[in-house]
Amino acid sequence: MSTAQAGGVFHRARSRTLDAFPAEKEGEWKGPFYFILGTDPQFGLMKAWSTGDCDNGGDEWGQEIRLTEQAVQAINKLNPKPKFFVLCGDLIHAMPGKPWRKEQTEDLQRVLRTVDRAIPLVLVSGNHDIGNVPTAETVEEFCQTWGDDYFSFWVGGVLFLVLNSQFYENPSKCPGLKQAQDQWLDEQLSIARQRNCQHAIVFQHIPLFLESIDEDDDYYFNLSKPARKRLADKFIHAGVKAVFSGHYHRNAGGTYQNLDMVVSSAIGCQLGLDPHGLRVVVVTADRIVHRYYSLDELSEKGIEDDLMDLIKKK
Repeated sequence: MSTAQAGGVFHRARSRTLDAFPAEKEGEWKGPFYFILGTDPQFGLMKAWSTGDCDNGGDEWGQEIRLTEQAVQAINKLNPKPKFFVLCGDLIHAMPGKPWRKEQTEDLQRVLRTVDRAIPLVLVSGNHDIGNVPTAETVEEFCQTWGDDYFSFWVGGVLFLVLNSQFYENPSKCPGLKQAQDQWLDEQLSIARQRNCQHAIVFQHIPLFLESIDEDDDYYFNLSKPARKRLADKFIHAGVKAVFSGHYHRNAGGTYQNLDMVVSSAIGCQLGLDPHGLRVVVVTADRIVHRYYSLDELSEKGIEDDLMDLIKKK
């Protein structure tokens, strides 16, 4: 994960926190704000999907470059500026060890360096970023390239938790790393309860579920029933209000008790009928309101008046 882009270099999250948001300054509620959520730019998937070879294809990613450039341009035009821009995983398509991984990474970094320096950038690890079965080596590669694979930060009295969801999918080759995240997460959720924060919000690549906590295991697009239920119950007990994910390349989501599961479609390759887009998320004192915009719509029209009214309301 990285924060504000300065001098063409990514400032990486270290020690499980972000220097863009000093906790001592951001621990108290200061009024409504908003952030932008994108997911799955996944440089290379559009070509791989079109040829039917998602494992080895993906030798072109010009379309994804143009779409991500359009997303960044739309974000940079917004006024007032979002508190941050989060990309919820699958930054590139080439898995660890696959061809074109270095080139896709360099091209994505080049585009992301054009994000307004006043808008911190938060990057979440996806399965294509660290592998479907991550290892200590693939996780370390991600951390060296983009920053910590899980961490927390505060913005205006709201606690944000960024998780490595691949540890809940298949940690068989790095059980110690999964155990470390579990322990850290328990500590963070305890802080959320003790501090009685305004809201707590989670970012992770793989959704807990697509529509219902009781839906069948998809074996790819959602977490297994035991894992999702265990996590969801932990989140609810700690007062987490929403989980935002990508991975599905379609818009979806549902509610479990008072926990919203928001699945956002992709900047890059679409697997359903949604347009390439971004999600605007407004955080008010008592609720979290979000809306998906196509890149064209956000570029041409900006954020609609009803959401702007919530942002400006004191």
